[in-house]
Amino acid sequence: MMRTGSDRGGARGARLAVGIGLVLGAGGIASASAAGAVVHPERWPVLYPAQRDSAALERRVERILAQMTLRQKVGQLIQADISGIRPRDLLRWPVGAILNGGNSKPNGAITAAPEAWLSLANRFYLDSMRVPGVKRPIPVMWGMDAVHGANDIYGATVFPQNVGLGAADDPALVRRIGRATAEEVRAVGLDWTFGPTVAVVSDMRWGRTYESYSQDPHRVAALTRAMVLGLQGAPNTVHFLDAEHVLATPKHFIGDGGTDGVDQGDNRESEAQLIHRDAAGYEAALGAGVQVIMASFSSWQGEKMLANYGLLTSVLKRRWHFDGFVVGDWNAQGQVPGCTDVSCARAVSAGLDMFMAPDDWKALFKNTLAEVRSGQIPRRRLDAAVRRILRVKLRDRLWAEGPPAQRKLAGRFELLGDAAHRALAREAVRESLVLLKNDDHLLPLTPHERVLVAGDGANNIPMQCGGWTLTWQGTDTTNADFPHGESIWQGIQSAVRAAGGSATLSIDGHYRRRPDVAIVVYGEHPYAEFEGDVHDLAFSGAAAARDLHLLQRLRAAHIPVVSVFLSGRPLWVNPQLDASTAFVAAWLPGSEGEGVADVLFRKPSGQIRYDFHGTLPFAWPRTPLQFGLDVPGKPLFPLGYGLRDVSDGNLPHLSVRSAAALAPAASARRFFSAGHSGAGWHWAVLHGGTQERIPHGVGRAAAGAVTLSTLDWRRQEDARRLSWTGAAAAAVVLTGATPVNLTRQANGQMVLSLHYRLEQPPASTVTLSMACGAHCAGAVPLTNLLRRAPVGRWQQLRIPLACFARAGANMSRIDTPFAIRSTGRLALAVADVRVQSDTSGALACPH
Repeated sequence: MMRTGSDRGGARGARLAVGIGLVLGAGGIASASAAGAVVHPERWPVLYPAQRDSAALERRVERILAQMTLRQKVGQLIQADISGIRPRDLLRWPVGAILNGGNSKPNGAITAAPEAWLSLANRFYLDSMRVPGVKRPIPVMWGMDAVHGANDIYGATVFPQNVGLGAADDPALVRRIGRATAEEVRAVGLDWTFGPTVAVVSDMRWGRTYESYSQDPHRVAALTRAMVLGLQGAPNTVHFLDAEHVLATPKHFIGDGGTDGVDQGDNRESEAQLIHRDAAGYEAALGAGVQVIMASFSSWQGEKMLANYGLLTSVLKRRWHFDGFVVGDWNAQGQVPGCTDVSCARAVSAGLDMFMAPDDWKALFKNTLAEVRSGQIPRRRLDAAVRRILRVKLRDRLWAEGPPAQRKLAGRFELLGDAAHRALAREAVRESLVLLKNDDHLLPLTPHERVLVAGDGANNIPMQCGGWTLTWQGTDTTNADFPHGESIWQGIQSAVRAAGGSATLSIDGHYRRRPDVAIVVYGEHPYAEFEGDVHDLAFSGAAAARDLHLLQRLRAAHIPVVSVFLSGRPLWVNPQLDASTAFVAAWLPGSEGEGVADVLFRKPSGQIRYDFHGTLPFAWPRTPLQFGLDVPGKPLFPLGYGLRDVSDGNLPHLSVRSAAALAPAASARRFFSAGHSGAGWHWAVLHGGTQERIPHGVGRAAAGAVTLSTLDWRRQEDARRLSWTGAAAAAVVLTGATPVNLTRQANGQMVLSLHYRLEQPPASTVTLSMACGAHCAGAVPLTNLLRRAPVGRWQQLRIPLACFARAGANMSRIDTPFAIRSTGRLALAVADVRVQSDTSGALACPH
C-alpha cells in the first residue's frame, strides 16, 4: 500500500529521516571476461594497418624507448586536463598528453582568444622537452573534442552535428568538413581531436544519439572513413598527418550505441551484432589509417570495456593488428570493478594504453608507478603501451614539427570562421535538412511574402548548435559568443528582404499585421552525454506545450505554418506535425543558420534555389515508445525517408494520444525552478525520525519549528523562504519515491547549484546533503559560509557533486537531492535548485 499526502509515519519517510539524520547530525581461443561475456576473436574479420611505415621508424621507436626512464614511461600513460595541470608541472611529472575537457579553456574563459590557445600549447610543448635528468625528452600531445568543427574555440566554424551529416549522407562533403576542422584546430597549435563518434545507435533515448551518423552501419562506415581521411589525410601519402592535419580518434570502442538508451550503460547485444553492426565504423576508420581509438565507458555483457581483454587486445590489437594506441574516456578507469580514478592496473592489463585522468592525475601517476615497480603491471606491458604511443607521436611528426608556434598553420587565426569554411558549413546545413511534410506544396516559399518568424529557436545560435559547443553541455552561451555565426532568423531575414518581402521576428508568435506565412523554429535545448538520456521519445515538457500552442494558434488563424524542428534525434511530435502545414527536421545545424533559409525559399525569380536533399539517418517514431531497432512496429517515417519539393507531402491526421499514459521520470537535473518542484520531487520536512510532506512547498512542520513560504526572486513566487525557529533540529528537503543515478554527473564534475538569500544568520550548525535511502547520505557544512554571507542579497552557490560522494552519498541512488538541516534558528530563501555543468565559482569541497 502506498501512502500519500502528508504521511508522517510512512516507512520510507522514517528510513529517509534516519539516513539524513545519521550524516547531517553526524585468438582462436575464446577470451572470457569476469562477467561471463565471451569473445571469439576468430569470428571477427582480419584487418591490417593502412599506414605502411619503414623499418627505420620502428628502430627509432626502440631507440627512444631504450633511453627513457621509468617515470617517463609511466608518464606517457597519463593524460591530464588543462584545468588541473600547468606547463611547468611537466618538469617534474612528464605526462604524455593533455586535453581540454568541454568546459576547460585557457584562463578558464569561454571566449579565450586564439593567441591564448597557441601560447599555452607552446608552453606545454617546450616544458615537456626540457625535463631535467632525462636522456630523451618526449613531446607532449594535446587532444580536444573538435567533434563538429573546432567547436571549443571562440570564433571557429561550427558545422552540423553528426546526425545532420548522417542525414546529408555525402562522404565527399564530410571529408571536406574534416579537412576544414583540422585546419582550424591546427591554427591554435593543437594536433589531436577526440572524434568522430562512430556509434551505431540502436536506442534513440541515448543522450549521445546526435553524435552518431546513423542507425545504418553502412552509412556510419562510409561517413567515418570520409571524416578520418579529412582530419588525418590519406595514409601512405605526403599529406598523412602533415602540418595541415590532426589525429582522429574514433569512439567509443565498442558498442556504446547499443545500450538501452543509457549513457555509459551495458550493451547486451550478441557478439555477432557487435561484429556486423557496431564494428562498422571502426573497420572503416582502420582502413583510413586511424592511429588512436577511444575505449568506451560502457560495458558489453556486463563487462566494462576498459577491463575487456578480449575486445581491446584479442580483437582490436591482435585480430585487427591495430598498432596505434587506445585511450580511455574521462576517468573511465574509476568505473572498472576493483579500480578507482587513481589506480587501475586492470585496465592496463586489458589493453588500455593511456588513461584520461583529468583531475587526480598526480595520484594516478604515483600509483601506476608503484604498480609497475611491484609487478602488478608487468614491465613488458608498460613498454608495449609506450611503444604504441611513441609510434603515433612519430607518425604525427611531433619531434619534426617542433613547438606548436613554429608549425605551418600556427597563428593563422583567420582560418577560424574562414569564409570558405563557413560556406562549407552552410552547404552542409542545406544538405542535412529533411522534409517530412509539405501539405499543398507549401515549400519552397516565395521570398516576396510577409513572413512571421517565431519560436525560441529562431534567433538562438546556441540552440541550433547543441551540446559540445564552447561548453560541454552547449549551455551558458549567447549569440554574442558566435562572432561569425548567423541565426536561422538572420538567414531568413536576409533572404526575404533581399527579394523585397518583409520578415518579422516575434518569439511568441504575436503579430500586428497578418503574415502570409509563419515559420516556427523550436525543439530540443542543448545537452550532452547522459544529460540527454530520456525515458521515452515524446517531445514533452512546458516548452513543448508552449510550442504546440503557438502552432495551433497560428493554424486556427488560417496562417500556413512551417515547422523547423531542432533536435539531436527523431522525436514523437505527432501533435506538432498535425499542427504544421510543412515540417522540416533541421537537426542541430551549427553556426550557419542561413543554410536553412537557402532551402526554405525560392529565388526571387520563382525558381527553386536548392532542393531538399537530406534523408532520415534514423527511423522516425510512430509512438513515444518506438525508440530502438528492437522495438516492434512500423515507424512513422522509415530510415532513408525524405521528401523533395516536387513530392506530394500531404499527411493524414496523426494520433496524438500515444503520450497520454506516460508517467514522467524523476528529473535528474531540475529539482526546483520557476516556483515548482521538478518532475518526481516534492518538498518535505524531516525531524525526529518522521517526514512531513509540504504540498507546493508552503506550510509549517515540526510543530511549527519550520515554515516554508513563497517569495519572489525573478518572477512571482518562484522562490521559497525556509525558516527555523530553533525549537527543534530539522531538515527541509526535496525528495521523491524514485531514486536517480547521479554517478555520471558526479564523475563529470557537475555541481549542485542553487540561488539563496540569507535573511537571518545561523545560530547553530547548518549542513547541505544528498541522501540515498536509509543510513545513506553525504553532507557538506554550510555554517561558516552562511555566517560570512551578506544578509538580504541573492547569491549563487555551486557545490561539486563529488563532494557529496566523498562525504558518503551513493550517487547511483539519490532519492533526496537537496536537504538543508539546521539545529538552530535560521532563515534563508532558495530558488532554482538544479544540477548544472557550469562550474565557475564552484566551492572546493567544504570541510
